[in-house]
Amino acid sequence: MDDVTMRDLRNRGGDVVERVLRGESVRITRDGEPVAELRPLRRRPLDAATLLSRWRRVPSVSGTKLREDIDSVFEPRL
Repeated sequence: MDDVTMRDLRNRGGDVVERVLRGESVRITRDGEPVAELRPLRRRPLDAATLLSRWRRVPSVSGTKLREDIDSVFEPRL
């Protein structure tokens, strides 16, 4: 967790919030002492209908083709 001073929060608040939106947590300090934390809020869980809809659109994967692709990139000894 990175520290952000009160001055930085005041002057670059938008940048700090963007960091939090990307998943980072920041600790706000005043005179070198931590006074608050900003962290992303938990996303609401998806309902079952949405999860099923997404699952139905996931393409099937051929295990044989996947193994061939991996072997073409890495040495077979690995």
